[in-house]
Amino acid sequence: MTHSHKHGADHKSQLTRVNKIEGQVRGIKKMIEDEKYCIDILTQIKAARSALKSLELSVLEGHLNCCLISAIDSNSKKDALEKVDEILDLLKKTSKS
Repeated sequence: MTHSHKHGADHKSQLTRVNKIEGQVRGIKKMIEDEKYCIDILTQIKAARSALKSLELSVLEGHLNCCLISAIDSNSKKDALEKVDEILDLLKKTSKS
């Protein structure tokens, strides 16, 4: 599916966030290698998890505002229902973890 200009901008912002998260994870690895204090490591792990959750919500919001809306606007009930089913399937999978 092609994405709107705004959605492309969202991906650029999301990529910036992924790069920051990647840096956080490298920092955690270094902390472990350097045998830093456990609570400090756990604090950084929680920060990285929070950043991932924020990124996840951003991607979901983009999907709803772009992909789902496009499917609805296409007047194809089948396409719209497929997008809704994808979201529901994902939510069901993640609620089990």
